[in-house]
Formats: sequence, structure tokens, C-alpha cells
Amino acid sequence: MNIGIIGGGMTGLVLAQRLSEYGHVVTVFENNKQLGGLTTYHDYGSFVWDRFYHVILPSDTHLINFIRDVGLGNKLRWRGTLTGFYEQKKFYSISNAIEFLRFPPLNFIDKIRLAITLLYGSRINNWRSLEKILVEDWLLKISGKGTYEKLWKPLLLAKLGDNYKRISAVFIWAYIKRLFSARDSSLKKEQLGYVVGGYKTLFDHLEKLICSNGSQIHTGVAVKHIAPHPTGGIWVEFQGKKEHFDKVIFTAPVNILQEVTANELVNISSDRNSVEYLGVICMVLITRKALVPYYVVNIADKNIPFTGIIGMSNLVGLEETAGYHVTFLPKYILSSDPLLKQPDDELRQLFFQGIRLMFPELKADDIVAAHINRATKVQPLQVLNYSTLVPKVNTENDDFFVLNTSQFINDSVNNNAVVRHVEEFLQKSAFLN
Repeated sequence: MNIGIIGGGMTGLVLAQRLSEYGHVVTVFENNKQLGGLTTYHDYGSFVWDRFYHVILPSDTHLINFIRDVGLGNKLRWRGTLTGFYEQKKFYSISNAIEFLRFPPLNFIDKIRLAITLLYGSRINNWRSLEKILVEDWLLKISGKGTYEKLWKPLLLAKLGDNYKRISAVFIWAYIKRLFSARDSSLKKEQLGYVVGGYKTLFDHLEKLICSNGSQIHTGVAVKHIAPHPTGGIWVEFQGKKEHFDKVIFTAPVNILQEVTANELVNISSDRNSVEYLGVICMVLITRKALVPYYVVNIADKNIPFTGIIGMSNLVGLEETAGYHVTFLPKYILSSDPLLKQPDDELRQLFFQGIRLMFPELKADDIVAAHINRATKVQPLQVLNYSTLVPKVNTENDDFFVLNTSQFINDSVNNNAVVRHVEEFLQKSAFLN
């Protein structure tokens, strides 16, 4: 079959590789000049690395198996990492059981309740009841006020910004389920992984595989209209041209789906504003020395404008980044927040206010560069009863399919979940039959 795929992010590329490998002729349309979507890369001057921070967990079996299946298993690297916490101008390490028990902000009872929360959450399988409960209420009930205020609330702020107040408990349940296995019980430490060269290595490799199978990828191409063909199949209009496909799979956000598809092609049983998205502003600081010894630092200080610190160079070898240290400083906000449109210089000034508070000893000569990266649609906001708000996409044509992250009802948005959803989609569809 001749198959069109709209979107060259992780979802579209995994689909394209699998389908082209199976003998279909695939054409991928990506609006941006680079492949990868939110997982794409950035040129930092002396090296190229991911635009936003990503990590692979030992439990990410779908992603790991996919990387191995396409021939990049030898590019996977694993390393033990540390976790930090910042409160009242102090850093604390909570990277092992002893440090956890000594963690000053939590008393003994708080720590016991936190352990119970993690164990209980990791064993919940039926998530449906959780989407009727606010995450704040659920955590307060199980963990108590002390643990919530000192540990969980900073984590929610780091992941969601102030929007955590409207989020259901499904969000933290999915987070606990995924991260619970990052800690190797035999080694008593956290094990995290990455691909040598970052995700650019994977996307470059996938592009070669897809094209070697007789398929093609168009970047920097915006699809203008998608409509059913009178004799069967689907028309895709782009750059003043029309191309006919036997099948089309749409992987971009719902708002774009509503803009470019013909009314007779798909029925979306919700309005375009029913699903809210989080955006992110992420300053990537390139320095000559490490800011922190941790991979991640959760921040419990409202005076800091960013909501977390990701010490990427505490996971990734310095040979990957020309000997420089790379630190990601994210701030998650609603995709409609005007802060996303502020000039880079103004955002740098805002973020450096927090850097000076946290790292007063950091000198100007230590800083090589500060890059501002941003994305408007990082993940859907899992508010109460989110599963009832997810657009029900009923295709009116057997040749048109939709697979995007708004359908991740009980998942956090990560590359392992993407690969799993693609695998489930292909198993249910007739593409591999």
C-alpha cells in the first residue's frame, strides 16, 4: 500500500519504519525542518544534543526493544545517577535509602507515609477511579500534609507549573508506575539511560532505514488539506500539489487535525478547546563546570522562576558535549501563556535571576552559553475526568486513521509510551495483516 503519515515526530517515524519494513511505501510529511518533534535536537555550537531533556528508564521495554530492533542496541548507555532537592537555599541529596531517611525536611512519619504512597501507587492497576480525584487531594490523604508540601508539591510544580491544582491523580499514578522501576533493587541506586549522540542518532538512522525501503520523508512541508478521494483512498494537499494515498495516518495534535481535514473525512466529538496542553520554556545552560552533582533537582522555592534542574552531564558523558556541562532548566506553563512568546533575552534575564539565587558562586567566565528552547504543546493536561474530554475521533472513511498524544489517557507522554501505542495501533489495524 501507499501510505501517507502526517507528522515526523517520534510517533510518525516509528510508524514509518515499521510500515516500510513490512513492505508498504510510506511518505512522511513534517512541518518543521527537523525530524523528531519534541524529541528533536539542537545545535549548541560545539556539539549537537537534544533540544529538551530525555531519559530512558530500565522499565521502558518498548522503547529499548525498538532501539535494539533497528540496530542501535550498541548505542545504549546506562549510568547510576543522583536525585537532589532544593529548599530554603540548601541542596539535599535523596539518592539512596540512607539519605532518604536523613532527609531533614521530612520527619520520620512523613517518610513512612511517602514510602507507603510509592508502594501503594505502584501496585494500583485500575486507574479509572483516580481520574475523579484531584492529585492534591489524593496525595494529601495518603502522604499527609508534611510530605505533600515538602516533596510532592515541588514535584508537581516542576512537572506542571501552577496547573497541578486542576490535575487528576492519574498523572502522579502514571509517574510513580514509570519511575518506580528506575531504581535497581540489586544496586540500590537509580539507573538511567540514553542513546550515544542523543535522539539525533536514532532519527538519522530511522530516516536511512525508511528511505532505503523505498519510502520518503518531506521536512519543512505543511499539509494544507486532507480529503477523501472520489475513487477511494485519501488526497493530501501540500505546497500547491495533491498526492493520492491508499491510507493516511495523522499523528499531529487535534487542533491541526481540525484545521486541515475535510468535514466528511472525520468526526471529532468535542470542541477544539476541550483538551488543554502544557507548553514549556527550557533554558539550556552550557558551562565549564557542573552546577549540581544530580541528574534531577526538584525545587521547593517559589522565588526560583524555573521549576527544576536537569543536570544532563551527570548522566551523559562529557565526550558527547565537547567537554562542557549541559543543564536544562524547564518552566512548564499552559500553551496559551503569553510568557511563551516573550523574546529570548527577556527569558534569559528571568532565568538568570534564579540562577544567581541558587548559585551565587557561579562566575560569568564559567558560562559558555544560554539557549532558550520552547514548545507550545508538550503534553495534554490530564484534568479531572480527562478520558471523557479526549476527542472521540470517528473517521468517516476506512482509509483515514488518527494516532496522537491526546489519546494517552492513562500514560505520561514519553517515548516508551509512544512506541507502545504505535505497536498497539498496528496490531489492531489491518496494515500488518
